[in-house]
Amino acid sequence: MTATKRIETNKPSPDFMKQLAGYGLATAEILYHMPDHPGLLQAYIWQDYDIAPDFPILIKFLRFWQEKLEGPLHRVVVGHSKLIRPAEIRALGAEFRLH
Repeated sequence: MTATKRIETNKPSPDFMKQLAGYGLATAEILYHMPDHPGLLQAYIWQDYDIAPDFPILIKFLRFWQEKLEGPLHRVVVGHSKLIRPAEIRALGAEFRLH
């Protein structure tokens, strides 16, 4: 019988730490012209944690795309949502009792 070594860490995930630092989930729909058929558009969905409104991680990816990949960009549509945000609580000014 061999003993298995179990390593437990109490560290939060890097993605959770990014969310606490103000990052939100960014999703980009990238339309690009197909290299062999420039009249046709292809869609690519990109998703990562990024900071709005500057989107430095998305900009870095798009620069890479333009420098290294062949499909010229046609359009990029970005959606962004902070997943961790202050609780949205409002007082009703009334009390309700349930039996």
